[in-house]
Amino acid sequence: MLRFASVALVLVLGFLALRCGSSQDLNALVSIPAPSDNPQNTAKIALGRKLFFDTRLSLDGSVSCATCHDPRKAFSDNLAKSKGINGQLSERNAPSLLNAAFLKTAMFDAHLQTLELQVIVPIQEPVEMGHNMKNLLKQLRQIPEYQAAAQAIFGRDFDAWVLTRSISAFERSLLSMNAPFDQYLAGNKKAMTKDQLAGWRIFSEDLYCIKCHPAPNFTTYEAANNGLYANYEGKTDQGRFRIHHDSSDIGKFKVPSLRNLPLTYPYMHDGSLQTIDAVLTHYQKGGAGHPLQDQQIVAFNLSSKEKQQLTAFFNALVDTSYLLRNGF
Repeated sequence: MLRFASVALVLVLGFLALRCGSSQDLNALVSIPAPSDNPQNTAKIALGRKLFFDTRLSLDGSVSCATCHDPRKAFSDNLAKSKGINGQLSERNAPSLLNAAFLKTAMFDAHLQTLELQVIVPIQEPVEMGHNMKNLLKQLRQIPEYQAAAQAIFGRDFDAWVLTRSISAFERSLLSMNAPFDQYLAGNKKAMTKDQLAGWRIFSEDLYCIKCHPAPNFTTYEAANNGLYANYEGKTDQGRFRIHHDSSDIGKFKVPSLRNLPLTYPYMHDGSLQTIDAVLTHYQKGGAGHPLQDQQIVAFNLSSKEKQQLTAFFNALVDTSYLLRNGF
């Protein structure tokens, strides 16, 4: 119960900060990168939003993109592994989609180059949305609202281009860059508490966590072996290895962003660690010692006070202003 109470408090504080107008919303100053063949515009984003929440994109009409990426859960789902059609479990934990515009690669394997390509994967994945793209497009083309929007925005019938460009445009609009940490860097020296500032020093200077989680996005976007398991033999998910069958990729998964970390539990690619404290314990031990474990992961000691300060810093990376800004 304590974890859920803490998360609720973080959400409430985020709402109050925005409503009281105590600081400028820095998200408004962010320039959203987009590919040349899919520039952002409000109509496209609006269409993508409707599609994102539409359960008709799944074979049995029970699952939408928002099922696994819930706005109220920082666009994750707080499940170890997401549930797809027919109650099936996916293979991995659902990452947050906030700040997806800055992704250099998509998926835990860090192998897809664009969000447009990523959109197709869950729709056709049998244990997720389980649809056939060809059949799905025929169905969506018969929906007057979608067909009219496709013609108005893209000048074409509703097709894969319209589907992928619209949803990815919506995902790029999901910004969460107005956390206390951002406000502090922007000059508001009261935005972070003393404990949060001490945690930032521990994070960046003592433990040098910024090697894998550098600001401002707190990820390198690269795949790495974090020593979660000492051995991957017999495990169905061996990470990036499944893409190229390169043995040096065993146990490698894309480094996740730490933004909104307190809201996106459970943690790791398989959701096997339930709390931030469990994650810290894993790294304090220096990982499980897999032969391909990243050399940056070494054992360290933290006092109870330092652990409290480090956790306080993670709270300084929470920005829920997107909820009000987007009417969620």
